Amino acid sequence: MKLSDEEFREEYKPLHIPSHFDQQDTQQNKAIYALAQIGEGTADKVLKELETLQPGIVNEQVIALVKTILANLFDKGLIKGEEHNGQMHYNLSKITEANDGSTGNQ
Repeated sequence: MKLSDEEFREEYKPLHIPSHFDQQDTQQNKAIYALAQIGEGTADKVLKELETLQPGIVNEQVIALVKTILANLFDKGLIKGEEHNGQMHYNLSKITEANDGSTGNQ
């Protein structure tokens, strides 16, 4: 299936990271928020964080959906991930430490 330019831009737009958890938000935004809160982790860790944020949310359907969401975001290059011991560990690849290098123009 070929995407139009507009469809491509919509499909691959930069990832929006919610600033707060909203129980009425989409499952994708909830999963992204949970991943942002833990920094890095497997789908199971994201699900554990979701359960902390919204007790009772995790069921078989949500488990499958979150795993699919994370895999799809990874496949699109919108989140990072590395496999360790057979499990994918996802992260948002945020810069958490300031660059202490120089620009060379001193």
